[in-house]
Amino acid sequence: MYHMKRATVRDLHLNTSAIVAEVAEGETFVISKKGVAVAELRPLQAAPSTRRLPNREARFARLPAALDSGRILEEDRT
Repeated sequence: MYHMKRATVRDLHLNTSAIVAEVAEGETFVISKKGVAVAELRPLQAAPSTRRLPNREARFARLPAALDSGRILEEDRT
């Protein structure tokens, strides 16, 4: 049977680094407040390491050209 460790909110506050280090190694913690379980702290599933941000310049290049409001006002005043 799988056993989860338990910690109180106070324990988490006082020992955050140590608890997070254990979670990073695969442990799961049930966090309780006033004796009632309120949260579960567990490791994330492995995310793809090749995630890339979109190319903003290429995205902007595909947008239609914006109107130059300054030029329009200048022409309107003449």
